[in-house]
Amino acid sequence: MTLTLFLQNILNGLSIGGVYAIFALGYTLVFSILGIINFAHGAVFTLGAYFTYFLMGGATGFNGLLANAKLPFSLPFGLATLVSGVLAGLVGVAIERLAFRPLRRRGSDPLLTVVSSLGVALVIVNVIQYLVGAENYTFPAGAFGNLPPAVNFGTAENPIPIRTVQIVIFLVSGVMLAILTYLINGTKYGKAMRAVAEDATTSSLLGIDPDRFIVLTFFVSSFLAGVAGTLVGSSVSIAGPYFGIGFGLKGLAVIVLGGLGSIPGTVVGGLVIGLIEAFVPGEYSAYKDAIAFGLLFIMLLVRPQGLLGRKIIQKV
Repeated sequence: MTLTLFLQNILNGLSIGGVYAIFALGYTLVFSILGIINFAHGAVFTLGAYFTYFLMGGATGFNGLLANAKLPFSLPFGLATLVSGVLAGLVGVAIERLAFRPLRRRGSDPLLTVVSSLGVALVIVNVIQYLVGAENYTFPAGAFGNLPPAVNFGTAENPIPIRTVQIVIFLVSGVMLAILTYLINGTKYGKAMRAVAEDATTSSLLGIDPDRFIVLTFFVSSFLAGVAGTLVGSSVSIAGPYFGIGFGLKGLAVIVLGGLGSIPGTVVGGLVIGLIEAFVPGEYSAYKDAIAFGLLFIMLLVRPQGLLGRKIIQKV
């Protein structure tokens, strides 16, 4: 492997790994507070990509209830990404209100909540297909303005071209991770969220409303999913309503690899899987997912708590 190809793989791996990380952090936030996996997260990821596509002036295809429709305005990529993230966050709040809160207040088994989130995911996917069809959607040309298609990180004699979209993905992912870190560690809302995650009953006795911060957690989680969906969609196109299913499974691999409930572990897990996938030879690219889940299997055998997870001590 040449130095040029090595550096390209590193940059591409960090780019896709950053997306894996911000997407999987949505899983981690909800799991930290409720102790369950929100399987509707992948569907929200899909919605985020569609929201941005339409906000940027994209039109629907020939199928679906909204065939050949488009919004009367178009937004630049950055603003469209932000708005779609907010819309995805509001969808997450609706999911919490409709699918999680009623069961939580009844003290239902957590497994029922997981099944409920699966049902919500199927509903969202089928609504998307009913409204806009199942065809692929590619982001409008010039989504990144006048930026060149690629940037050379090498020299004229030894070029190291990296696609501009990969650079944008890496930068946005880094900014999102920095903002989330500050939110969790540097604000009173983040401290309250951590208190609820540690013990909801005790935090309520201290004047913290658990329901309020659970809603905030779902909003932030779904916002991250929406932004991640936009970033991936801008790179590889939106592959239909089931676009987020594969990334949903990859997100589960990331949080288990990094350690369930560990935010730093999720970031590390996402970057590790992204880098490993980037170094898979082209002729074996169809087996990238198998390699990622094979690594997960090995990790579960060697270190079940994940890279940065903590062993759970059960008191008897």
